[in-house]
Amino acid sequence: MAKIDRQAEPADDTAALAPLPWDQHRLSKRAAPKRKPLTLRTIIDGALDVLDREGIEVLSMRKVAAEVGVTVSALYAHVRDKDELLQVMYEHVYSQFRVPDPDPDNWRDQVKSMARDLRDLLQSHRDMARISMGRYPAGPEMIVQLERMLSLFLTAGLPVPIAAKAGDMLSLLVEGVVLEADMWNERGIGGDSGDEVRNYFADLPKDRFPKLTEHGPVMFADSPDARFELFLDVFINGLALYREAPAAPADEAPGAAATETA
Repeated sequence: MAKIDRQAEPADDTAALAPLPWDQHRLSKRAAPKRKPLTLRTIIDGALDVLDREGIEVLSMRKVAAEVGVTVSALYAHVRDKDELLQVMYEHVYSQFRVPDPDPDNWRDQVKSMARDLRDLLQSHRDMARISMGRYPAGPEMIVQLERMLSLFLTAGLPVPIAAKAGDMLSLLVEGVVLEADMWNERGIGGDSGDEVRNYFADLPKDRFPKLTEHGPVMFADSPDARFELFLDVFINGLALYREAPAAPADEAPGAAATETA
């Protein structure tokens, strides 16, 4: 009688069989697509896309989550709420802003250049002016540029109380101009409506509105760019009134000549 080895594994006659043709899809293992790790930059980019497409009123955590292809709960590992999301978006956009090295002989042009750059930056994303207004500068890069801006205004000869507020005034001017333009655009009113407004003032009864009929059309005669440049000129000329005269050299100080001839 043959001895039976009870420890041996039973033979598997199916192991040598090829998979059934109609069952191969079940047996084959398809690699799942790799999902890119969620980062704060990914969230910011998605939020800016939603902002540009739909505006700040529609922007929400749910919309951003859908934009980047994650659940809403995944966003909270990076931002606390919508307000913090707006803050990091604001900091990201402003990280592109640069203040030039102070040049006291060229400070007027430098301020104009800063204002134009800031205007372009705010116009690069829908409703960014609304996000910017009412927020303090934050983030390492913004603080660096704030230091440089204060240095520029101080080097230009402005007294500390004016230099310390000049950047804030400049930001408000630019934000206001961009915000107004955004509001006009949302209402569907473009720059070509100026003729209608000018004609309205020109056609007012001259006996009742002599100044408006004569000069009113001038109020709306400039393009948005020309109007912005005029605002800058008025602002910069106002700053110039506060500039401190440079200190005279010791040999030119008042009374020096009298002392020498005494």
